[in-house]
Amino acid sequence: MQNFQKPSRAELRQKLTPRQFDVTQQAATEPPFRNEYWDHRAPGLYVDVVSGEPLFSSLDKFDSGCGWPSFTRPVAAASVRERPDDSHGMRRTEIRSAAADSHLGHVFDDGPAPAGRRYCINSAALRFVPVAQMEAAGYGAYLEPFIRAGLHPPAPARRDPPAAR
Repeated sequence: MQNFQKPSRAELRQKLTPRQFDVTQQAATEPPFRNEYWDHRAPGLYVDVVSGEPLFSSLDKFDSGCGWPSFTRPVAAASVRERPDDSHGMRRTEIRSAAADSHLGHVFDDGPAPAGRRYCINSAALRFVPVAQMEAAGYGAYLEPFIRAGLHPPAPARRDPPAAR
């Protein structure tokens, strides 16, 4: 993600759906319970729809009852940025992707233990990569937790050819 160059607004308007553009570039919010991933349960990785930056793992997803995908943490603290959001007469903490500065949603302090955080994220800001496709899509570095959880077979052990006699 170090070399990621965010496309122009015009390019993003062509690349993204209108809802994806409104959410990621204009900090809109999609409707609860009427978005792609609020009740999605497949194992895999959720990445930024703009940059492809890995953001959240299905292993950290939980049903918060709020109508949006909720996660206990990002895959890496450096993948998201927090900033104060006082819009709509509320004091909240906005979450944005680090590489593309995409608006993702908000984080609240009412999540499950141990951290007690709930990352409430708009589906329109995300693209889902199923665990079976992560390696081929370039996200193999994020497979280990899925292997440990028994959700992806480990890579076959490398066998050296028998020594010539």
